Amino acid sequence: MAGNLHVRNLDDELIARLKRRAARHGRSAEAEHREILRQALAGEAETSFETLACELRKLTGHRSHTPSEILLREGRDAR
Repeated sequence: MAGNLHVRNLDDELIARLKRRAARHGRSAEAEHREILRQALAGEAETSFETLACELRKLTGHRSHTPSEILLREGRDAR
């Protein structure tokens, strides 16, 4: 299933440059948009869940944490 992407508030010069680039490549401006995005993201590897979790632990490791059983008990008692 293909999605749509709308980009607002682009500089007129940027739009003109995009259209010229599309013409050089023999594509429509829309096709050029897709190709630019494809190329920009092609080299990016997907970050694993484990890596993301490790980064989150580093960011929040200094904070105090309330054990989940206490939070659950407080939630039940508040009803």
